[in-house]
Amino acid sequence: MSGEVNVVALVRGEEQYIFLFDEANRTETLRTLGRYAADPELAFTWYDAAILSQRIRELMPAASMNSVEVPGNHPSAKHSIAGPVSKPRFRLPTQDS
Repeated sequence: MSGEVNVVALVRGEEQYIFLFDEANRTETLRTLGRYAADPELAFTWYDAAILSQRIRELMPAASMNSVEVPGNHPSAKHSIAGPVSKPRFRLPTQDS
């Protein structure tokens, strides 16, 4: 681990959301965004969660994360995660096409 700490923040009205994370807790930070978006008592929306999660993924791609451990004895307790895709999944039309 590089020891690098990343920060993403959102100010929504009088509420301020500041998330500090490193590669060890990146996944938990992404889950926290979903929990906050699902909480009706917060002004934090699903749109906010989507924007911040995109920013987190840009700051710290999951390239070094090869697997995710899920607690429990279920057969799906360990999932492999594919690395980043090096080519686009689709092409947008251009004016030349």
